[in-house]
Amino acid sequence: MLDIRNGVVVRGVGGRRAEYRPIVSQLTASTEPVEVARALIGVCRPRELYLADLDAIQGATPALHVYKQILELGVELWVDAGIRDSKSARRIAEFGCHVVAGLETVPSAEVLREIVSVIGGNWSVFSLDLRDGKPLHDWDVDAMSIAQQAIGCGITRLIVLDLARVGVGIGTGTEALCREIASANPEVDVIAGGGVNGTDDLNRLAECGVKGVLVASALHDRRLPERRTES
Repeated sequence: MLDIRNGVVVRGVGGRRAEYRPIVSQLTASTEPVEVARALIGVCRPRELYLADLDAIQGATPALHVYKQILELGVELWVDAGIRDSKSARRIAEFGCHVVAGLETVPSAEVLREIVSVIGGNWSVFSLDLRDGKPLHDWDVDAMSIAQQAIGCGITRLIVLDLARVGVGIGTGTEALCREIASANPEVDVIAGGGVNGTDDLNRLAECGVKGVLVASALHDRRLPERRTES
């Protein structure tokens, strides 16, 4: 997982973006996105990398040149670039990236349905963005209902991400929700993220039916075995 702001990789802490600082990693001395991606690929051998373009999420132009260089490293790239409509989603998908449509910026289930219709389910990922367990956007009364709406729009890959847990290393705190979503929707790949500290967290999430995990700090601090993490 890469969080990028102002051209460098930053370390997320609790979703408080004003406090994000350039990453300090045991994998590389660089903070340059392509070099950090190269280091992660060299150590972890992932099939996919997840990139959060924090500037784009705040409304800036997506860093397409960075996406292109990372794609050239031979991985699939999932990008959250603050998608707000199908036009912006198409631009990212046509560049060869899987589009992460996050609850933080997608205004409604109707817009998500249009995004999936335009770019296709194979290029669409929905991120159920939470803070302290509560959805960041009021599509519905609770997180499970929002997940079901997203799945009804054609989503088959669904990230559950509590921003308050990012970079804190105390676990995702979303195991019960992940289990509920995975149990009700076995055809959906549930991906968890935020706060993974070590292998115990990975094992616990796997037992909940989670198919993938977003990890950053635990990798840069070498708290996970090499070549294990896949996204």
